[in-house]
Amino acid sequence: MEITTITAIVAAVSGVVLGWVTRTSAFKKDVAQEAGSGAALRTDVEYIKRGVDDIRADVRVQGQRTDVLSERVTRVEESAKQAHLRISEIHKQRSEV
Repeated sequence: MEITTITAIVAAVSGVVLGWVTRTSAFKKDVAQEAGSGAALRTDVEYIKRGVDDIRADVRVQGQRTDVLSERVTRVEESAKQAHLRISEIHKQRSEV
């Protein structure tokens, strides 16, 4: 009866120990997996932030180009207006002759 009792106690203790080791191992794997997922997520967010910063810089440059182009169009319109006035004067002078 002592051997049966000792065997039962050893089996119970070894079952608890193996269960504990398995649970600890699974917990460590889960923590490592979550840490890896968190790091990947952080990396992705950083990549997106850099992309947004690049887009903002591009938009700023395009805005400056648009401002310059708008100023040039205004000058061309003024020049065309003056040219039309000169052409009208020339037509009036030729009509009088």
